[in-house]
Amino acid sequence: MKYRSIAILILLLSVSLINAAEKGKHLFILSGQSNMVGLNPDLSFTPTVVEKFGEDNVIVVKFAQGGKPIRRWYKKWKPAKGDEPQSTGDLYDRLMSMVNTAIKGKKIETVTFVWMQGERDAKDKHDQVYAKSLNGLINQLSEDLGRKDVNFVIGRLSDCVMKSSHWVTIREAQMNVAEGSKRGAWIDTDDLNDGINKKGKKVKNDLHYTVEGYKTLGKRFAEKSIELIQKNAH
Repeated sequence: MKYRSIAILILLLSVSLINAAEKGKHLFILSGQSNMVGLNPDLSFTPTVVEKFGEDNVIVVKFAQGGKPIRRWYKKWKPAKGDEPQSTGDLYDRLMSMVNTAIKGKKIETVTFVWMQGERDAKDKHDQVYAKSLNGLINQLSEDLGRKDVNFVIGRLSDCVMKSSHWVTIREAQMNVAEGSKRGAWIDTDDLNDGINKKGKKVKNDLHYTVEGYKTLGKRFAEKSIELIQKNAH
């Protein structure tokens, strides 16, 4: 009886180890323009997802560049009228080069795309095609990764330039895209641009976020990502 109990214990331990070995990693892809540049994942985003899933089960890849329109990511981007400007997708290619390097030889259980961009498209008045472009970018990423289960979290533009109809339209587009998918979500950033910025200057409704604002941004992105992963687990 004693040996039988030991054998059962060994069997259970073996099954547990096999299940642990088969469990894949959670991939988080962070990208966008200047307010994503300002986000340091190590301060709040990565610690939050690591606390939830474990350090060995998390991969965080971030690539961002300030002042760039979505057509530098979305390769099939088209303006509302005419053929100019044209898309390049060059920043997307650089992002995916980093992603492919990070996941090479690894089993990926979930993918979450975290997006903080839109300021440039509002400035250039390309708001009318933003929702289509954002949906297209998410589909582009899904196809390139060969997955239909990519979660995504969008940082909605702040209340910095509410007098601009183009700015407001992009805010609405971001919410509509996120709410239109069971795998999408958006976070509020309206309270992140009041206070002390990285230059030590007091700001209010600034284009960029404060020191504490960026920490909160990372925390909100992480918590919403975890929420989506749990909701879509099955």
